[in-house]
Amino acid sequence: MSLFDAIAGAIANPDQQGSTDQLGSILGAVQAIAGSQTGDSGNSNALMSAVGSVVQGALQNQQGNIGTEGVENLINQFAGGNASTEAVQALFGGQEQQVVEAIAQRTGIDASQISGLLPTLLPLVLQLLQSGSSNGGGNSVLNTFLDGDHDGDVDLGDLMSQAGRFLGQ
Repeated sequence: MSLFDAIAGAIANPDQQGSTDQLGSILGAVQAIAGSQTGDSGNSNALMSAVGSVVQGALQNQQGNIGTEGVENLINQFAGGNASTEAVQALFGGQEQQVVEAIAQRTGIDASQISGLLPTLLPLVLQLLQSGSSNGGGNSVLNTFLDGDHDGDVDLGDLMSQAGRFLGQ
């Protein structure tokens, strides 16, 4: 199952937190942030691909340390809301500079801009991952994002593009 399929399933399932309004809000915020900070809203897909890659690796590491329930708690703590340097620190644990440099290298966006963007983008990414949370426990979107079958088929840039088409944007 692709990440977009998992999110679409969360939107369709009344027991999960996902909604088209939430997806549209996240998509719009990412495009606005990318546009205002980098001067080109077209950077949003490349930026989200790079951010998604480092977030995926960090959450997989966290899962190995604190388990899936611990990762769900981390996501619930920092999802949505305002920019959060605490979320960046909690997720990347002292490796923020390496993360910033990896994203900058992959996107061509200046590292100082990435440093400013990451505390704003990370809560949005976590909010997107939170959309699969269900009342009965578990999170289908998070499980897909963590890519339990290790096929590597997870890309937030592609997801943003698919979400835009889904929402008619």
